[in-house]
Amino acid sequence: MIRTLKVERFKSLVKLDLELGRINVFVGANGSGKSNLLEAVGVLGAAAFGRVEDETLQRRGVRPGVPRLYKTAFPMKSGVPHILFGATAETGAAYEVTLWNPIDNPSPAWRFKTEKLLRSPGDEVVTRSTTTTGKHNQEQGLAALETVNLQPGDAALAILDQLRAYSIYCPNTPSLRGLTQDSQTRDPVGLAGGRLPEAVEELLLASKKNEMLGEVLEEVRELIDWAQDFTAAPSLSVLLSPSAARSRLVIQFEDRFMAKNRNKLTGYDASEGALYILYCAVLALHPKAPKCLAIDNVDQALNPRLAQKLMAALCSWTQRLNGDRQWLLTAHNPAILDGIPLNNPEIRLFTVDRDSNGHTVVKRIDLAAALK
Repeated sequence: MIRTLKVERFKSLVKLDLELGRINVFVGANGSGKSNLLEAVGVLGAAAFGRVEDETLQRRGVRPGVPRLYKTAFPMKSGVPHILFGATAETGAAYEVTLWNPIDNPSPAWRFKTEKLLRSPGDEVVTRSTTTTGKHNQEQGLAALETVNLQPGDAALAILDQLRAYSIYCPNTPSLRGLTQDSQTRDPVGLAGGRLPEAVEELLLASKKNEMLGEVLEEVRELIDWAQDFTAAPSLSVLLSPSAARSRLVIQFEDRFMAKNRNKLTGYDASEGALYILYCAVLALHPKAPKCLAIDNVDQALNPRLAQKLMAALCSWTQRLNGDRQWLLTAHNPAILDGIPLNNPEIRLFTVDRDSNGHTVVKRIDLAAALK
């Protein structure tokens, strides 16, 4: 698990040092810098992969941009051109990198200025400094090259793997419904919502062998209170509009209130909120979901009461089924806080705002400490 995150000179994040828990919720207004925080981890993940460019950034859900948009543009006393990203795991392993892409003469790939991979404090695996930069390919990460020499179970390899697998999920309704193709499809689900029926089918099949997973899926059904059940059905076996794009599987709901011979709704017809709940459930329950992941605007498509219930469920499911999964979640609506068990020190709430200079400021609200 990533314990600390450090960012300097990235977009609105001039200087940021955070201590993270297992589930981290960032609440703030539009434009406060919440998405920038999630994207900073995405850039660090691309660096851990070995190359920082549009393709590796978009693969992690980072919005494409030019150097002028990535580098902090506030008036600064320091003329340091590079951007710093760093993370430390609970094992003590750490990865830190500074990246640079000249604003006036940008290249497709960012350049590595410095880089450091530690197995534990004082145990260096990889080091690149400003004095040795010219000896190596500046567009290639040294830590990524070193992974071939690291054994499974090595703490240094573990932090790199966690960062490389990190992604920012931000589903949209057309992709969840299967009406448009997800440009970032992956296993178990795409960043925009693609492959949802297949992932739901995999969970339903797994629940037949895992009693606890079966119990949790019952809780998922309870969140979609109008539906008696849901399944993933072959598209050829259900009634669909001729204009609907067909995939192999579609989500199918059974409405508890409609007449039995007319109560089947597919993902094309059902509410977007129901699809969004299934999407979040897949990310929480599916074994192939990343161990460290983010959902941008976790409260979207849901009314405040349902958003509260979903937050409570995500916290519960993570603790019961996938205790090694780490979440970074952003939200606009403070109402979701009622669904977060903040007495647990591993579930952390942060407020995100801009100060008088426009810099993003992130503060932890530690209710557990305040109640002691």
